[in-house]
Amino acid sequence: MKKFLLSSLAAGALTAAALGLTTTANAAPAGPSDVDTTINQLRAQGFDVVVNRTGTAALEQCTLSSVRPGQTFSRADTGSGQPGSAFDIVTTVTGKTVYVDIVC
Repeated sequence: MKKFLLSSLAAGALTAAALGLTTTANAAPAGPSDVDTTINQLRAQGFDVVVNRTGTAALEQCTLSSVRPGQTFSRADTGSGQPGSAFDIVTTVTGKTVYVDIVC
């Protein structure tokens, strides 16, 4: 039951973080595009980013369509060896994936 609850909480947090990044594009012609910025922010947060691209135009002409949560990989261990944890279960996230859809 704890694993399910932790997985649900992690998926909810991932979804909230991903949806928070789907903002409208700025009209500034200089600097990195909204697509580049979003991908770089997600990678900086530790996500493995999978880009789904529709169209063949240059990346600078692409727009962000959606950001969707992917699989989160975690490991659950007993807390033995950590002070004060006794037999508590400690969950460690080992990898998290997010899908970025772009239209060109």
